[in-house]
Amino acid sequence: MNRLGILLSGRGSNFLAIADSIAAGKIPNTEIAVVISNKPYAPGIEAAEKRGLNAHVIQSKGLSRAEHDAAIVTCLREHRVDLVCLAGYMRLISSTFLEAFPNRVLNIHPSLLPAFPGLDAQRQALEYGVQISGCTVHFVDENLDHGVIVLQRSVSVLPDDDEHNLSTRILEQEHIAYSEAIRMVLSGEYEIRERRYVKN
Repeated sequence: MNRLGILLSGRGSNFLAIADSIAAGKIPNTEIAVVISNKPYAPGIEAAEKRGLNAHVIQSKGLSRAEHDAAIVTCLREHRVDLVCLAGYMRLISSTFLEAFPNRVLNIHPSLLPAFPGLDAQRQALEYGVQISGCTVHFVDENLDHGVIVLQRSVSVLPDDDEHNLSTRILEQEHIAYSEAIRMVLSGEYEIRERRYVKN
């Protein structure tokens, strides 16, 4: 049984989509071992508790990044996590964390990377005037929104789009893409060649 660790800071809509996909058998032989938030009272933690999942708050406030990441790594190891999935986790990951889970940390970002990394990606896309945006699931490395890309899904930018409308349509694709990418990675049927994810 594959065991996922979910890290979140807010509502956790991608976490819920992953949980629903597991329940529906779309990510076979997999369970969510633990859900961790760096913020107390995050709606995603409340949702995890309602689903009967192991839910932990490890507050980042007052801790150095190294101290906080060490506490999270300890918790993930205690729950024997195989793959870590960031779902709206609003912190950069340290090298110590990545060394503990090499090529086993995934993130999803609401743009077609390398375009528009960081915060407010949808607003960046609209301001730039792109006609196609979307989402990217990628392995996490030490640089922001930079790791090897596993999967991307595109979304057309409509003439009358505002940030809310575009974000909503991208989020719908995120919910599909993340579960698909998790299944691809857990299958083990791939290799990383330089910066490319290549299916075997």
